[in-house]
Amino acid sequence: MEMLVEKADLGFGPRSWRYSMLVRNGVVEKMFVEPNKPGDPFEISDADTMLRYLAPECKAQESVSIFTKPGCTFCTQAKQMLMDHGIQYEEIVLGQDATTVSLRAVSGRATVPQIFHGRSSHWRQ
Repeated sequence: MEMLVEKADLGFGPRSWRYSMLVRNGVVEKMFVEPNKPGDPFEISDADTMLRYLAPECKAQESVSIFTKPGCTFCTQAKQMLMDHGIQYEEIVLGQDATTVSLRAVSGRATVPQIFHGRSSHWRQ
């Protein structure tokens, strides 16, 4: 496919340029090839782009994370609120999965719960 590029400037060495391809019965139906620009672009060869092509009516799963700590009643309430609204989430438990250092790095705060949805954050005490 002649997609080999040199990326030594990024510490990668020779590698295939990023792309995704839909092949049906041995025939390439669609290719999503990353634009030729500096760095290591990852804009259109991802699974979400392919899903939008295959099923434009399908809604991609929301990315939701919640920082909690054991014994926190506010955390329990926040998780219940997410469940009541049918929102799937990934729980990051302080002292188990991460520390307050990570929480401060992400949010600037060390209190829980903290809920992150996509690129925005919502804090509730």
